[in-house]
Amino acid sequence: MQQVRLSAVEERVYQAVVALEVRGHVPYPDTIAEETGMPEEELREPLHQLTERGLLHREDSPMAGLDFGPRWCAHQLA
Repeated sequence: MQQVRLSAVEERVYQAVVALEVRGHVPYPDTIAEETGMPEEELREPLHQLTERGLLHREDSPMAGLDFGPRWCAHQLA
């Protein structure tokens, strides 16, 4: 399997998403920001880059009428 090089910020964001999922928390942007200690607006670019690299995918709110914003889910690396 090919190794993917991540910037320090991308690594931090990816690890935060994985940690939140492991603990059973939904990785919404605000919880990712809290986990990383970064402002939510600084997450936009790393989330985009991780999605383009196939490490994260975005899911919209599963319940009609209840929009808590997108959540970001990690693709597990084998």
